[in-house]
Amino acid sequence: MRYSLFALLLTILSCSPDDGTHAVIQTNRGDIEVLLYPETERHSENFIKLAEEGFYNGTLFHRVIPGFMVQAGDPESRGAGPDQPLGRGGPGYEIDPEIGAPHLYGALAAARTPNPEKRSSGSQFYIVTGELQTDNTLDNIERIKGIQYNEAQREAYKTVGGRPDLDQEYTVFGEVISGMDVVEGIAEAERGAYDRPREDVVIENIIIK
Repeated sequence: MRYSLFALLLTILSCSPDDGTHAVIQTNRGDIEVLLYPETERHSENFIKLAEEGFYNGTLFHRVIPGFMVQAGDPESRGAGPDQPLGRGGPGYEIDPEIGAPHLYGALAAARTPNPEKRSSGSQFYIVTGELQTDNTLDNIERIKGIQYNEAQREAYKTVGGRPDLDQEYTVFGEVISGMDVVEGIAEAERGAYDRPREDVVIENIIIK
């Protein structure tokens, strides 16, 4: 089952649910609970700060692609018109990268512009849905990127899926621990221009636990 992601990731990271802060992303499609990694301190603390300030309230999941990810966190999406291009807004700063964890199914990661330092957007994030991977694909990723997956990571990519092509390019700073059915529903929403859902998917609030 793909929903065994959480147990697999805890094995990979040698951590427990008490090792990080939990956040509940409340949307008009349902709730998504995430665990924020303490290892990615800059990203996790920034997400907590923005959530507690209400920065995300009323913003949209503005870009969704089945078999890939759902993206949110652009303040310009709040009240945006139906054909308005989105994805360039933020709080006015970027975050230095904390790249390490893989892009497994359910990974919470920071979006970014194409910049050589791989600095993250100050607010935009995405949740990976992805696809099941094969040993051949993982071998090719390792060769191209010069990385080495351990046995647990390879097993997770083959049994729960993800997007290994994004590894070493973006910072993963958490993971979904409940509500992947909500994420999948958002990913499968009917899309219009710029991969935006035709019916707005709104973040109503984010509660830090």
